[in-house]
Amino acid sequence: MQAATSIYIREDLKDQLNSLKRHSRESYNDVIERLVHLAIDDELLSEDAINGLEEAVSEIRRGQLIPESVMMKKYGVE
Repeated sequence: MQAATSIYIREDLKDQLNSLKRHSRESYNDVIERLVHLAIDDELLSEDAINGLEEAVSEIRRGQLIPESVMMKKYGVE
C-alpha cells in the first residue's frame, strides 16, 4: 500500500473538488488524480503541427494578420 499524506486546502477549493466528484463517495484522491491526468499531455506534436506553428509565428512577425471581423465574415460568424 502506498503512503498517504495530509494536505491543507482552502474551503472554497474543497467545495470545487466536491463539485467535480463523479459520485458522492468518490475520494478526493481520485478526483485529483483525474485532474492531473487531464493536465498532462504526453502526446508529442507532429512535424506538421510544429511546421504550422512556426509558419504562424513567422506570419505574425511579418505583420500578416487578418482582422477578426474579416475572419468572422469569411466563416459566417456573427
